[in-house]
Amino acid sequence: TEVCLQAKAFQIPQPEALTMPKKSEQIRALVTGGAGFIGTHLCDELLSRGFRITVIDNFSSAPASNLKYLLNKKNLKLYKDTILNQKLMARLIRNCDIVYHLAAAVGVKFILAHKVESMLTNIAGTEIILKLADKDHKKVVLTSTSEVYGKHICSPAHEDDDRIMGSTNVSRWSYSDAKAVDEFLALAYNKERKLPVVVVRLFNVVGPRQIGRYGMVLPRFIEEALSGKPIIVYDDGLQVRSFTYVKDVTRAIVDLSLEKKAEGEIFNIGNDQPITIKELAAKVKEKTRSSSEIKYISYDQAYGDRSADFEEIGCRIPDISKIKTLLGYQPQYDIEQIIENTIEYFANGKKGKR
Repeated sequence: TEVCLQAKAFQIPQPEALTMPKKSEQIRALVTGGAGFIGTHLCDELLSRGFRITVIDNFSSAPASNLKYLLNKKNLKLYKDTILNQKLMARLIRNCDIVYHLAAAVGVKFILAHKVESMLTNIAGTEIILKLADKDHKKVVLTSTSEVYGKHICSPAHEDDDRIMGSTNVSRWSYSDAKAVDEFLALAYNKERKLPVVVVRLFNVVGPRQIGRYGMVLPRFIEEALSGKPIIVYDDGLQVRSFTYVKDVTRAIVDLSLEKKAEGEIFNIGNDQPITIKELAAKVKEKTRSSSEIKYISYDQAYGDRSADFEEIGCRIPDISKIKTLLGYQPQYDIEQIIENTIEYFANGKKGKR
C-alpha cells in the first residue's frame, strides 16, 4: 500500500535558464531514492531552483531522520514505497517532466549481505522506470557508479575506457555488472526509441547525512574518531580514492539534466584530487583532534564470512574532462573542506541540512 505525505505547495518563479516544460510552469521532478544521502541533497538543489518534487523511497537504507526537514518543504510530496510497484510508478512518471533515478542498493557491505535484493532493485527497478518513461517520453537521469570500471588501472578513468571485471564467484562485482546493465538499457532506449536519457557515473560521494553502516569510509572514520574508538583501516591503507562533496555532485546532476547536449551520453562526476585511505584516516584524526589510534585490519577481519565475496579495488580516480568541456564543471570543495564540513555535521549530532 502506498503512503503519501504531502507538504504545502506554492508557486516559485522558474529560473530563466529552465526551458521545460514552459516558462510559466514549474518543472516537475520525480526523485527515486530521494530519502537517501545523495537524494536529499538533490532535493535541496532542485527546490532551490524552483522545481516541484515527488520523492519515492522504501527506506531500506535511508534513515527516516534524513527527511525530517524535507517534510516541511513546500512543493514536495513523499511516497513510502518501492520502485518495483509498477502501478504507482506509472502514475508518478506520467505526472513528472524529469525522472532522477537514484534508487539502488548501495554500499559494499549491504550488497554482500543482500545479494538477491540488490540485483533485483538495481536491474528490475531500472527496467521498470525506463519502460514507463518511454511510454510517456519523459527524460531520465540515471545515476550509475564508478564501480562499472571494475579493476581499472591506476590512472584517471574516462567514460569510454574498457571495464575490467572480476569473477562471477565474487559477489562484489554483481553491483558493477548490474549498474552496467542499467547503463546499456538506458542507452539502448535512447538510441532505438529516442528516449532522452543522461547517465552519470558518481565517484566516492561524501558529505553530511552519509552513514558508515554499509561500508562508507569517511563517515565511519569520523564516527570512530569522535567516539574515541580505533579508526579502522582495511589492509595497508594504500588504496587510492578521489572523494567528491555531495553538493558538487547534485549541482552537476541538475545542470546535466537541463542540457540538451548531454542526452544519450555518459558523464563522470567526481573530484580528480586523489588521496590514499591511510592519508584520509590521518586527516580525520588530525581534524577531529582525536586520541583514537589508527588500526589496520585484514579484509578477512573486516568482512568475516563474506570475505570470499569481496575483492578490493586498488585505485579509482575520475577523468572529468568531458563534463568540464560541456558545462565548465569544476569541483568547488577540496578534500580539506569536505572532511571539515562532514566532521562539523557529525560533531553537531547530525543536525542541520548542510
